[in-house]
This record gives sequence, structure tokens and C-alpha cells, in this order.
Amino acid sequence: MAVQTTVSEESIERMQGAAKGAPAKKKLVRRTERDRSQQLRRAVQFAFLALNVWMGVQFYVFVRYFEAGGHAKWASRPAGVEGWLPIAAMMNLKATLLTGKLPSVHPAGMFLLIAFLAISVLMRKAFCGWLCPVGTVSEYLWRVGKKIFRRNFTVPRGVDIPLRGLKYLLLSLFVYAVVHMPVNELIGFLHGPYGLIADVKMLNFFRFMSTAALMVVAGLVIASMFVQNFWCRYLCPYGALMGLAALFSPLRIRREESACIDCGKCAKACPAALPVDKLVTIKSAECTACMECVAVCPAKDALAMTVMAPGKRRVPAWAMAAGIAILFFGVVGWAKWTGHWDSHIPRQVYLELVPRAQELQHP
Repeated sequence: MAVQTTVSEESIERMQGAAKGAPAKKKLVRRTERDRSQQLRRAVQFAFLALNVWMGVQFYVFVRYFEAGGHAKWASRPAGVEGWLPIAAMMNLKATLLTGKLPSVHPAGMFLLIAFLAISVLMRKAFCGWLCPVGTVSEYLWRVGKKIFRRNFTVPRGVDIPLRGLKYLLLSLFVYAVVHMPVNELIGFLHGPYGLIADVKMLNFFRFMSTAALMVVAGLVIASMFVQNFWCRYLCPYGALMGLAALFSPLRIRREESACIDCGKCAKACPAALPVDKLVTIKSAECTACMECVAVCPAKDALAMTVMAPGKRRVPAWAMAAGIAILFFGVVGWAKWTGHWDSHIPRQVYLELVPRAQELQHP
């Protein structure tokens, strides 16, 4: 008795490929919806960059007021500038954990560190790919470089991997210094003259940059135009910390091998140069959750940000943006609501210390 069978075109192609000893050719099922993840991510990036620029300008006016002895235009101090003081934030976090008391000097920096760590633990290294203003500038530097020189340069893997370890080495040095410093010395430093105006010292570093520092910054800018995310990839200890926290994240970029057509576009688009096209899940601490690989993938259901739990639920870009916003504004909002956001430093202290900030040396 004859048995009727129906064979799909894809099955025929696979059988033909197997008969010839060649790998089966996968049929492309194109995505029908338009990917808007990068437009959304860039909107978040530029909003956060604009916020930092506004804080920088306002803080500059605040500092100029005290440099002029109180005879210049007044502007209130934006506490968010403490996000640029990661070492002070780590000091305050240690002091808080050991004493149980929230800090009165530079508390905003600690809460921002907590917010960014929470984002990294829950949503991978999204701080670097969605929020960090330095990361945003770095990203557009290599994009400009690619337009000018028509390409970016790839560092050989044998050199790239050891160089990536530099940021973890720098992070370990900072962590070692904070961990081995007695808590009473941490508190004494933060409440001493240098610690009280550490934010002013940070601003003055950029205002009165030495020739050596200017050359280093210029070198980093030039390097970032040739190599994608040069600073972030090799030297940023803050990014290294976020990457280590991201290892605990339940989110992963996942590739469905059955839908993948092996075009390699995802790997080419990855700014961290990860082999997305070779792996099933991306577990690397270098992944910034930018989702550029997902955006360029032409095959339907082949690549997605996924919750690595039963069901492997996909996480769209809008959910990433919403999660980042909830965590960031939740932590900041709580700190403001409870009165633990602003530094409680008397006006008279600023009048005394700010004009001679350049004279104060690190103890």
C-alpha cells in the first residue's frame, strides 16, 4: 500500500545538502516589524547626557558664586554631580554598611551607585549602554571616526583580551584602597576639607587641566575614534564594576539556532566585539545590553534579549527603558523623599574652602 507524504521545500534543501555532503541551507524568514530599539536607546542616552550637561553648568555657576566670595550669580548645587565621584560613593557605601548610618556628605553619589548597580544586576550592563554620558560620547566618537575613515580598527584578539583586563585591575586597586581603609578614616576623609569639596576638585580638574592631563584626554579621544569604545572597553573601572554586577543578571541576549541564518551581522554590529553569531547565550560581562545585535538581525525570532527563566520570555526595548527608569527614579526619589539626597554642608564652609580649592591636596 502506498503511503502519501508531503515534504517541505526546506526539507528537500536539507536532504539535497546532506546528499552532497554540504551543510543544510537555512531558509530566511524575515522580520516584518520595524526595530526601534536604537531610536529608543539613543533618546534615553541623549536625555541623560543633557541632564549631566545641565548639572555641570549649574554646578559651575554654584562654584563661581563662592569663588567670588558670594558676589556673583547664585545657583543651587545639583546633588547629582556626586555621580562623578565614584570613590566617595564607595566610601560612603562601606561606611553605611558598617555603621548603619546614612551619610550626610555626598550621599547622592552613594544612592546613584546603588541605582546603577541595581540596574546592572537586573538588566545587565545597561548603565553603560543606555545611561553613561561618557559611554554615549565614546560611542559617537567611533561613529564619527567610522564616517571619516570609513572603518574602525579591530585590536587583535591576543592583545584585546589582556587590555580588557586593565579596567578590572584599576577597579581592584580602588576597591582594595576602600576596603582596607578603616571606617573612621573614611568618615574623617569625607568630612575633611578635601573630601567636603571633592566635587569642586573634580570640576577644577577639567577647568584647569594640566598639559599632561590634556594630552591624555586628547589621546583617549583620538583612540576612541579608531577603536570602538576605547575607554569603556579597556580603562573604565566603573564599567568593570557594572560588568561584574551584570553577571548576576537574569537577562541574556539569546540566539535561536533554528532561526539563525548565520549571516554574522550581529557579531559585526556588537560594539564589544562579542561572537554573538557563535554563541547561544551571551553571558559576558562586556555586554552592555545595547541590543544593537538584535536591531540588525534580519531573521525572525533569531535573536532577542531574554529572561533566562522557564519560558525564556523576550524583553523588548521599551521594557528595558521602563525598567531602567523605574530603578533610577525609584532610588533617587526615595533618597529625596527621605531627605538623604543633598549634602549638608554649611554655606560658610563653601565660602572658606572653594576659593582655595586648588591649594588643598589629597591627604
